[in-house]
Amino acid sequence: MKISPGRRLAAEFFGTAFLVAAVIGSGIMGERLAGGNIAIALLTNTIATGAALVALILAFGPVSGAHFNPAVTLADWMEGGIAQNAAAGYVCAQILGGAAGAIAANVMFGLPAVSISHRARSGGAQLFSEFVATFGLLCVIWGCSRAKSEMVAFAVGGYITAAYWFTASTSFANPAVTIARELSDTFAGIQPHNVPGFIAVQLAAAIVATLLFRWLAPGLEQRAKDVVVSHSEKD
Repeated sequence: MKISPGRRLAAEFFGTAFLVAAVIGSGIMGERLAGGNIAIALLTNTIATGAALVALILAFGPVSGAHFNPAVTLADWMEGGIAQNAAAGYVCAQILGGAAGAIAANVMFGLPAVSISHRARSGGAQLFSEFVATFGLLCVIWGCSRAKSEMVAFAVGGYITAAYWFTASTSFANPAVTIARELSDTFAGIQPHNVPGFIAVQLAAAIVATLLFRWLAPGLEQRAKDVVVSHSEKD
């Protein structure tokens, strides 16, 4: 069945909104309940984010492909899985959805709808961590693109759960989520002036990972329509 562009954009908007709400909301809840123990707060944040990501990919994937991430959309566009105009629409929907999710999380916890973050995430180690996190994410996606869609969802959720702990930046790995997290001055936030650097390395990592898998897995273009899970119909 042909799915209209509007429905695909709506899926990307709401999927990204719920993802960001899970990231920020679980960060707030974890920080409030952890009694100052940052490790417990991060663990809470990690479990909720990974679980939400799996569920959201399974729920929205059949409609839009469940990108929820401009870096994933860029990679899909590079391999011909999505048309340029559709890719631009996806990115806009993801950014707007992320902002909506941040606002929703703030409001749910009785905070101002928008509170610009003061949480510093700067320096070469943070930027390199974001490159590694995003590079790994795209490797997982491209490497699993031949598998059943249900397996891709669990692979992506599992990778992000792990990357929260093995990267110094706690693995944003997503430009839309990065932008949204500057709107919440909480555990999961990021200062606005740190955002451009994060986005630059995230997009660079997506490009490098896609080029790598062109070489590692010939025929990548034929599988691009399956990123993250199979699109109902190619644009």
